[in-house]
Amino acid sequence: MQSRHAYLLLGWLCVGLGPLGALLPLMPTTVFLLIAAWAFSRSSPRWHRWLREHPRFGHLVRGWEEHHAMPARAKRIAWTAMALSWVLTAALFGPASVAALACGLCLLGVACYIARLPVMEASRQT
Repeated sequence: MQSRHAYLLLGWLCVGLGPLGALLPLMPTTVFLLIAAWAFSRSSPRWHRWLREHPRFGHLVRGWEEHHAMPARAKRIAWTAMALSWVLTAALFGPASVAALACGLCLLGVACYIARLPVMEASRQT
């Protein structure tokens, strides 16, 4: 029972952080919503269903759960945010710093992973 509550708490924390990503630069909306869906799927069928059917974010969750795919626009936004993150890190610490190199390697790995994901077709987004 305790793990159910922990998953539920994690789900609601991520639901709270997700919309902030739509307002704040460099904060990921989709990742938090996918974590919330995962947590809700382990704690509350009701809230999992609510998130999957949400009019604004539900198509992202369904697309990932059903097809492990991302909309093309989401891919572009993710790559842009990662590039800006690296530019900011390089500007703060220097482009050849350990921080910028480590950040660049991590972001490159994530960018390659995103590139390998299929693009969600418009018909699947609804």
